[in-house]
Amino acid sequence: MSSIKIDRLLGILTILLQNDRVTAPFLAEKFEVNRRTIGRDIDTLCRAGIPVITHQGTGGGISIAEGFKLDKTVLTASELAGIIAALKGIGSVSEQSQIERTLDKLGANANAGRPYDRVVSPPVVIDLASYHKGDLTKKIETIKRCIFEKRVIEFDYFYDKGEVRRRIEPHIIVFQWASWYVFGFCRKRLDWRMFKLNRLCNLAECEESFIMREIPPEKREFGNHFTDEIKLIAVFDKSAKHRLIESHGIDSFHEDDAGLHFEFSYTNRSYVISWLLGFGDKVKVLNPHDLIVEIQNIAKNILARYSESS
Repeated sequence: MSSIKIDRLLGILTILLQNDRVTAPFLAEKFEVNRRTIGRDIDTLCRAGIPVITHQGTGGGISIAEGFKLDKTVLTASELAGIIAALKGIGSVSEQSQIERTLDKLGANANAGRPYDRVVSPPVVIDLASYHKGDLTKKIETIKRCIFEKRVIEFDYFYDKGEVRRRIEPHIIVFQWASWYVFGFCRKRLDWRMFKLNRLCNLAECEESFIMREIPPEKREFGNHFTDEIKLIAVFDKSAKHRLIESHGIDSFHEDDAGLHFEFSYTNRSYVISWLLGFGDKVKVLNPHDLIVEIQNIAKNILARYSESS
């Protein structure tokens, strides 16, 4: 789901929580979209478990089911804290103007005679930025704009097999697996693809526009875009326990006198090799054999390089 849509959904939810009933035209004008988009947004809120009801006829409109709101006029402390935390998380990688305006409004509501001082700085901090924040923010803002304007984007993409130029129809910006991706229809492959933003360079907005495609349900399962090809079996030294727990969880290995027995499936070969080498002599790969041979060759090359310099 794009950040633009997340912003709008949070805004719609805020309005619905603060009003008994609003109309679709009112929301469409408020968020500068058409009524069909508002209809899809309401469906999204319903799927997320928010009991939104549409009333037909004279005096109709959109409201949240009776009993869902704990207060008829303002958000509760916990509801407001959740929205502010989410908005601040989005703001950590987005241009601040729209986020700050929304936070200002929520902050004004928060101080309107209610004990919300601690809510403005909620106990949950979401920071989606990275070391590449400056460059990443520019990419996200450019792609968001192109999604909104339905414009094709073009970029250089670096991966384990080299460098390619890609032209895609961007549909969604995704934060998953601790990284940011753009999901769209690739003009070269004629299929849906995920591209990691940190590997994406020379991003260009094209003059060419496109019509939003219907994304097949199976393509929306983003994990399916990465297949498990490398079945790794390895034994780690017990001193590496905290690192395995951090990266894969407490149940990712079993422990005996020999060490930590670890089994997992990976897609990116270069990544898994780099990850294993980061453990130095604290890990021994048992399978697959070709991975063992490759790591042995890398170790020999490292030894030869340091022997040359001595």
